[in-house]
Amino acid sequence: MPIKIPNQLPATRTLTEENIFVMTETRAITQDIRPLQILLLNLMPTKVDTETQLARVLGNTPLQIELELIAPAGHISRNTSQEHMLSFYKTFDEVRERTFDGLLITGAPVEHLPFEEVDYWPELCGIMEWSKTHVHSTLHICWGAQAGLYYHYGIPKRQLERKLFGVFRHTLEDPNFILFRGFDDQFWVPHSRNTTVLREDIEAVPELKILSSSPEAGVYAVKTDQGRQVFLMGHAEYDRDTLNKEYRRDVAAGVDIQIPRYYFPQDDPLREPLVRWRSCAHLLYGNWLNYCVYQTTPYDIGGIRQGVRTEE
Repeated sequence: MPIKIPNQLPATRTLTEENIFVMTETRAITQDIRPLQILLLNLMPTKVDTETQLARVLGNTPLQIELELIAPAGHISRNTSQEHMLSFYKTFDEVRERTFDGLLITGAPVEHLPFEEVDYWPELCGIMEWSKTHVHSTLHICWGAQAGLYYHYGIPKRQLERKLFGVFRHTLEDPNFILFRGFDDQFWVPHSRNTTVLREDIEAVPELKILSSSPEAGVYAVKTDQGRQVFLMGHAEYDRDTLNKEYRRDVAAGVDIQIPRYYFPQDDPLREPLVRWRSCAHLLYGNWLNYCVYQTTPYDIGGIRQGVRTEE
């Protein structure tokens, strides 16, 4: 089944060329089905890339999905045109009376700031509080995961001595949880961040459970009871060249940046990056949609406000 996105969204053409079944708004109105309502809070600077990456992994399932895009109202994007933002994005105020089966909160390039100094932090706090009663399952990604753990549980982010940059091997700590159903014993995930969350801080919160970690990248996946909140510290949705673009941007700017680890063959930045995380990305997001959202969300989406949940 397809993912429904706006007719003219740039991701539509890209995904169609990749043979991912995309349903535009025009065709979707003829379908008699209750699609999953998924809200994407996009905090990334390269919004078009992020839209495409997440639509790709969300659209690779048998479920029909309607993807709604929002961005902070008081923040002006410097890397995405205002025409694009006005055409495809809504503000939180425009959707706050609705309920959603799922919410994704992306990362953001604001790690150097304390959370309270991020210009849209009050609005983000409002959205995370609202998600408790208006969203069935929320997936937090990278800085979004750190922000969620801090807001909901008071867990601080910690500065790393050196940027964690590359594609790292991970293992499962709870292989029976449905988010990682079908995963191999080891899998790879891209990371690009200057801060982290410590295992001992997470383990001090009884409501949280660590699902996966990496010897080099630390804790990767954390969940609350039944997956109502999921926190992912890396970027499984990244494209082949995402880290490459970031590396070359920093080199051109004179930033002291290391070659991303386990990414270029023989650590040679002149060679094409090796993709070893794509299959886990599709399986991860497919599992989240199927088990944490579809299998347990109420058929009457309004029931989310009353905490209705269908058990497996």
